[in-house]
Amino acid sequence: MELEKLKYPIGKCNFVENAPDEVWDGWTNDLGTLPAKLDMALITLNKEQINTPYRPGGWTVKQVVHHLADSHMNAYCRIKLSLTQTNPTINPYDEAAWADLGDYKYLPINLPLALLRALHPRMVYLFKRLTDADKKKTYTHPEYGKTFTMESVLALYAWHGNHHLAHITSLKKRNNWK
Repeated sequence: MELEKLKYPIGKCNFVENAPDEVWDGWTNDLGTLPAKLDMALITLNKEQINTPYRPGGWTVKQVVHHLADSHMNAYCRIKLSLTQTNPTINPYDEAAWADLGDYKYLPINLPLALLRALHPRMVYLFKRLTDADKKKTYTHPEYGKTFTMESVLALYAWHGNHHLAHITSLKKRNNWK
């Protein structure tokens, strides 16, 4: 299989500015259902399978799940900063370096799953209650030199969860894992 398809099994993130309510609702639904979908995708995997990279040179399933928890935890903090400050500049982090730390390798997968189960309802709660003005609030990401609206953040993290879920489910399908 082509490496690009292994990296981006659902394609790269793209979203529409000023999305209609049904698109916004779809994004919040994706965020809200991600923890349960991850639980279902992981429930049958054994230790060896959880420690298998989703692609050559890629992270293991375990690292992907730890990454999702850390990434979405950072997103939550960025959202709250944006809602309480004027266009804050956020602090980026080195995802690859975090994935090489011992917690990703040695702590059980149930810990980041528990974090996601607790975090996602809070994210959904915030996103569902944003006013039109709140949806336009921003933060600046210095690494990308880009300003993100709350609308683009919701679209990005809804995609991000589905993107990594697809890494796991496509690995299972390719390897005929039930």
